[in-house]
Amino acid sequence: MSWYRNTVWFVKGLREYTRSGYESASKHFNPAEVEVNVAGRSFLITGANSGIGKATAKEVARRGGTVHLVCRNKERAEVAKGEIVTETGNQNIFLHIVDISNPKEIWKFAEKFKNEHKLNVLINNAGCMVNNRELTEDGLEKNFATNTLGTYILTTALLPLLEKEADARVITVSSGGMLVQKLNISDLQSGNGTFDGPMVYAQNKRQQVVLTEQWAKAHRNIHFSVMHPGWADTPAVRSSMPNFYQKMKNNLRTEAQGADTVLWLAVSSEATKLPSGLFFQDRQPVPTHLPLASTHSPPEDEEKLMEVLEELSQKFKSTSLG
Repeated sequence: MSWYRNTVWFVKGLREYTRSGYESASKHFNPAEVEVNVAGRSFLITGANSGIGKATAKEVARRGGTVHLVCRNKERAEVAKGEIVTETGNQNIFLHIVDISNPKEIWKFAEKFKNEHKLNVLINNAGCMVNNRELTEDGLEKNFATNTLGTYILTTALLPLLEKEADARVITVSSGGMLVQKLNISDLQSGNGTFDGPMVYAQNKRQQVVLTEQWAKAHRNIHFSVMHPGWADTPAVRSSMPNFYQKMKNNLRTEAQGADTVLWLAVSSEATKLPSGLFFQDRQPVPTHLPLASTHSPPEDEEKLMEVLEELSQKFKSTSLG
């Protein structure tokens, strides 16, 4: 079945996830849905110094929003901030240097941010695909630390801030790769068997879909969504999937095309008319499982994921905040 799922996913991707898929879908978009003024609203975007994160930040800034860029690399982040300010004329662009793979850093940042800013929209975009098993300084597998635990901690820590605002939203940038993975709570840090970077990444992206669904049930006055940007030509794709990039580079979406649904989910009033907790592609909710695929999980597994992440996050909170 794994061969079947991978084949179906790749064939589906050739049809839908490439640039031509975006061009076909966009014929049905209503441009007015994203041509809105968001002055006075505050947006926090992780991984915002390149790729889809930076493309989203630019578009939000063009619409007058206050943008908080959360980035790991200070030099690249400052260049990105300067570019956004210059291109958009928006001076309300703020920079925060945080490593999303470091849970203690995230807790410290979130506590400080809550005391100094308001927040209307959180966009969890930062991610990584490390192709060999690598541990962080905290002994966490790096893909899991960044894509799953980091996303969980940042979102959990900022929920009280979001709860205070009208029309609060949380958007997580996932991947269609999650369609080939069933939630596996028995080996969250990929310590067993052969390590396969793309499949570990896909498992993390499945976890993000589950997180979104669980948060949507628990926090009714915040609109949660998770999305697949399609296959876009970003620095992350070039560095982490060089063979895929070489084969597909002429068919990949631009960064702006990859960011389109993130922007739509972040600013459009149409997005929040749809139920919270859905998975989106090209401005439409789409299934989270392939036909005939055995990737559905029992509710107790999804609840267990939340319990494990909460336990881990509290452990790092206690050590980071004394």
